[in-house]
Amino acid sequence: MDSGDPTLGNAPAPFETGTTLQLVLRAREGDRGAREMLAARFLQPLKRFAHGRIPQASRGVLDTDDIVQETLIRVLNHVDHFEPRHPGAFLAYMRQAVLNQIRDEARRAKRRPARSEMPEDVRDAGPSPLEQVIGREALEIYERALARLRPEQREVVIMRIELGFSFAEMAEATGSPSANAVRMAATRAVARLAELMRETREQG
Repeated sequence: MDSGDPTLGNAPAPFETGTTLQLVLRAREGDRGAREMLAARFLQPLKRFAHGRIPQASRGVLDTDDIVQETLIRVLNHVDHFEPRHPGAFLAYMRQAVLNQIRDEARRAKRRPARSEMPEDVRDAGPSPLEQVIGREALEIYERALARLRPEQREVVIMRIELGFSFAEMAEATGSPSANAVRMAATRAVARLAELMRETREQG
């Protein structure tokens, strides 16, 4: 990987560096250290997220680590073009970029010549945290309901359910006054999400 890779090097601890919005604003001004901090904060959570979103038929063909690494580098290399219109916008943008890359790679994988079968335990390492919570068949309803949440609610839902952040990590990333405060905010956001999912399901 070239020296422009923001995920390499000795970046500071990812949750002792300021809110995500603060880091994005600094990165937009050319602060390389802020880019490294953003990479350190989101690389591993996005890898976990991507693993659970890769279609089962494509597991073992697509490399989750490569997809996330390349997407994160691309986003951070063009972060000066990103406009943080509200809290959580950058996280939502990165998440969507990873999803788009997964879909593109899955389509390309389908067009490639068939490869020898890999063992089932390699191809499918088990459900993601999101699948454990709502089940794969509900993902479409979840996505539609998620889009209807307020940005700040969407941010804590993604951090907690999809990326597996602790409440302390969420507090640091969002600028919440305490882990307990963000825990209560996440509880309200998840309850609202469940309500919207019910509405979405009833509407068909």
